[in-house]
Amino acid sequence: MQTLELLDWISIAIYFTILAGIAIWVIKGKKENTEDYFLAGRNVGWFVVGASIFASNIGSEHVVGLAGAGASDKLPLLIYEVHAWIVLILGWVFLPFYQRAGVFTMPEFLEKRFDSRLRWILSVFSIVAYVLTKISVTIYAGGVVVSALLGIDFWTGAIATVILTGLYTIFGGMRAVVYTETLQTLVLILGAAILTYVGLERVGGWESMKSTVTPEYLNMWRSASDPDFPWPSLFISSTIVGIWYWCTDQYIVQRTLTAKNIKEGRRGTIFGALMKLLPVFLFLIPGVIALALKMRGELYWENADEAFPILMSNLLPAGLRGLVAAGLLAALMSSLASVFNSVSTLFTVDIYKKLRPETPEKKLVKTGQIATLIVVIIGILWIPIMANISGVLYEYLQSVQTYIAPPIAAVFIMGIMHKRINAQGAYVTLVLGFVIGFGRILLEIINGSLIPGSFLHLLGTVNYLDFGAWFFLFCIFTIIVVSLATPEPPAEKVLNLTFGTVTTKEKKISRSTFDWKDVIVSIFVILVVIFVLVWFNGK
Repeated sequence: MQTLELLDWISIAIYFTILAGIAIWVIKGKKENTEDYFLAGRNVGWFVVGASIFASNIGSEHVVGLAGAGASDKLPLLIYEVHAWIVLILGWVFLPFYQRAGVFTMPEFLEKRFDSRLRWILSVFSIVAYVLTKISVTIYAGGVVVSALLGIDFWTGAIATVILTGLYTIFGGMRAVVYTETLQTLVLILGAAILTYVGLERVGGWESMKSTVTPEYLNMWRSASDPDFPWPSLFISSTIVGIWYWCTDQYIVQRTLTAKNIKEGRRGTIFGALMKLLPVFLFLIPGVIALALKMRGELYWENADEAFPILMSNLLPAGLRGLVAAGLLAALMSSLASVFNSVSTLFTVDIYKKLRPETPEKKLVKTGQIATLIVVIIGILWIPIMANISGVLYEYLQSVQTYIAPPIAAVFIMGIMHKRINAQGAYVTLVLGFVIGFGRILLEIINGSLIPGSFLHLLGTVNYLDFGAWFFLFCIFTIIVVSLATPEPPAEKVLNLTFGTVTTKEKKISRSTFDWKDVIVSIFVILVVIFVLVWFNGK
């Protein structure tokens, strides 16, 4: 590892100065109401929406974990990064329903479509899931990045970054998050693009790299009988996780709800989908480059999750190294800021406001700030637990999400697709789904004490991708059967919230929210996705 030099520190200092300037400007101009604090006043343009979607998604766990997947024979995980087409589904299919409902949060949408039980369940579950997955994984990955880049103690780097991010999120709210994320997106893309270019030059180009790691290594499509990544289950489970994450998760959808109208929100998702194509080339490829250099004896790392920071540290000259370091810090901070704000929104709007509906706007904003502060503290306390994670971080994250996603995805998809789906069907599916999902996680933890060959042992050891595919099918079956066995939902619960019930007036409004440019760019994104899926076939 090369230590950072004066030019690197100057690059990092310039980045943080600009970031602080943006945060202060936003904090000074913000209003003391919930719409401004949680949704940036619903007045954000498509460019900022798209950049915020991308920056929220690409955290340090992506940079570190995706490069680690590229460096450790786990290339099939690449499929999670070609979900740009699912981001388009958010803008073209789901967003109009969310906008028509006029909601702040996804649990609030479930209450409007079904009943208040669904709102409570999804709110509490989402907050717990964010603390256990998004916050903890991001902080752990951030600690790896900061300690490797800056040559400081893991704890010092992780805690300092969490506190700094927490400060501007608490005081600036959603507006501070989306505007700082725009800068962070630009820095991250520029830094990673430079590293990919320099890395390919160092390794002798694409063909030279491919011959070192062998063409078969670059095949993301394994056989259906592969014990780790059977392609049918990989495709189905990754799509389910993608729909849950991109179309129904507060963490991402909240960015589109900040838009001034459906047109700007949809264009934001199209721009976000376009940006989502970049990680394949900017984060995964550097991991493969790091592996090729390690195989040639020109680079060394013990854990695959160290591949990206070590590659950056050894290949880039002073100054550029600082720029990429700033990009990695940007990735960490943008993810943390997003999840901090999402948790405070869920707690304030879906829990606190429901319990105390007469609370004035100013107090709700204060409650959101306190909730963010508490989440920051919990995140810091969680660091020692996450420091024990082993293996490839990206695979760990995807496996946990595979247990969380199916029931939520099933409820949202079926709730929007068909008016016959009712609250009872959705309620039973969520409750059963969460019990089964957390049960699978528990079985993985205690797997060593289970009797080999028993049903519980089988349930705890079956490939997580196979489990996810069958689990989703079970959730779809459950919501349909229970809904058909119970009374139809009231008319007000489905009007304009499901296909087939949208009024003629709303259809006209919807048709006016896009033009040929939106369609052309969306088709382009889909064609690039198909190209990437075909290109990584090991030939």
